[in-house]
Amino acid sequence: MGKGDRKTKKGKITKGTFGNRRPRKANSAQQSESKKQKEAAA
Repeated sequence: MGKGDRKTKKGKITKGTFGNRRPRKANSAQQSESKKQKEAAA
């Protein structure tokens, strides 16, 4: 498990690909949900 392993985050960074281990935008769904909850509470 290292730079040559396509299933790991490090391997995907080296290869330049994206997937479940390395999404294009990290946690964008979680961030937008938390913002909506904060706005609703305010």
